[in-house]
Amino acid sequence: MDVRVGDTLVMKKNHPCGSCRFAVLRVGMDFRLQCEGCGHQIMISRIKAEKGIRSIEREVDENAE
Repeated sequence: MDVRVGDTLVMKKNHPCGSCRFAVLRVGMDFRLQCEGCGHQIMISRIKAEKGIRSIEREVDENAE
């Protein structure tokens, strides 16, 4: 799965604050995600995160062709 820093992940389960959208701050063996509802940051393993992703929203890079 192609997840990049700066993407927004829409997860299957909601964060306790009610938001299901998370910003990606770090990728690797673990992901660092920040809840877009309350700003809480979590570290989650890549395998667990990829199973919970419903969709990936990516900013369109105007310079990429």
